[in-house]
Amino acid sequence: MNAAIVTIGDEILIGQIVDTNSGFIAKALEKIGIRVHEMLSVSDEKQHILNTLASLQNKVDLVVITGGLGPTKDDITKKTLCEYMDDTLVYNNEVLAHVTELIEAYFKRPITQVNKDQALVPSRCEVLFNRVGTAPGMWMEKENTIFISLPGVPYEMKYLVENEIVSRLIEKFDRPYIIHKTLLTYGVGESLLAERIEDWEDNLPGFIKLAYLPNQGSVRLRLTARGTDEKVLQDAVEAEIEKLQPQIQDCLVGFEEEDTLEVVLGRLMTKKKLTIATAESCTGGKIASLLASVPGASVYFKGSVVSYATQVKEDILKIPSEIIQKYSVVSAEVAQVMALNAQKLFNVDYVIAVTGNAGPSKGEADAEVGTVFISVATPQGVFTEEFNFGQPREKVIDRAVNKGMELVYKEILKN
Repeated sequence: MNAAIVTIGDEILIGQIVDTNSGFIAKALEKIGIRVHEMLSVSDEKQHILNTLASLQNKVDLVVITGGLGPTKDDITKKTLCEYMDDTLVYNNEVLAHVTELIEAYFKRPITQVNKDQALVPSRCEVLFNRVGTAPGMWMEKENTIFISLPGVPYEMKYLVENEIVSRLIEKFDRPYIIHKTLLTYGVGESLLAERIEDWEDNLPGFIKLAYLPNQGSVRLRLTARGTDEKVLQDAVEAEIEKLQPQIQDCLVGFEEEDTLEVVLGRLMTKKKLTIATAESCTGGKIASLLASVPGASVYFKGSVVSYATQVKEDILKIPSEIIQKYSVVSAEVAQVMALNAQKLFNVDYVIAVTGNAGPSKGEADAEVGTVFISVATPQGVFTEEFNFGQPREKVIDRAVNKGMELVYKEILKN
């Protein structure tokens, strides 16, 4: 079964907002064996929407539409769908009662005609009741294609997908099983990784596909198996992972999409009852932000000093001015003292310390643009590594963040 996802709204096309709805819907459909054939974003213009619907008619089994269901005049999705389906709008009493209660009881004001019109739906549609908002979802069918229209507000869309749509699709269609398994690797580039596992990849069964998903410092290896027997697929994927693991053990961080490095690191530190802090200059607190983004991080993450200015390094991290004058603010010596003094300041087991010249100009540093020193203080001592991450500035910062996380993770694994 194939699907298409259509987002409606000029705000997406002009870059005012980022379309996150399509990604959420695609994941939800993929989990139940429905393959997304394409994603489209179209303007708030009737003919454009009509042309898009017509182009997808009978080409895919399912079209999921988000956006354009609000109460204002520029929200034209319902009227346009009515025209496409040769239908008329009618009031749905259940939706009208819900909208009335929401406006009068929650917002404490009289309901207006604009609010009442939220309860207008095509007469032949199946209403998908939206308990967390005023705009209902709508299920319509024409020839060989199902059209589902959802609000563009993300939390309302998610509610309807999870509570109204997935169960209906499972009940209505026979779908193949799709099994995904994602391995997160860190510290080895995509091309080198591909060379390393080439023989294994060449010998994968035909029903298992491998995708490389690179990001700064990491590569996800996603295996996808499709077929009619779920257990056969699961067993085959697990067998292939068993063959693969010994070949990537040095860079394998974890499994599944949720296992970002900060999540894996947090899990490891919690298990080992370890603590960590950061002392950051050129990364501006980004490592600390990553560590703190994990629920429960307060168990192991104790704090950070963002010593962007040289004076802060001297005043807060107590780095002697003579060390800075002798070696420069961007140096292995300064990074090392940052790490050791932050370790004492926060009374933690580990510290990631970063000082570098992200550019575009040298500033106070003697080091070339792109140079970064990363020190990791551990219970056994401290070590420092030098990198040159090139340019542009954003690349230097992101790679420094990723490399710092990688270094501390690998160090903790050793002990």
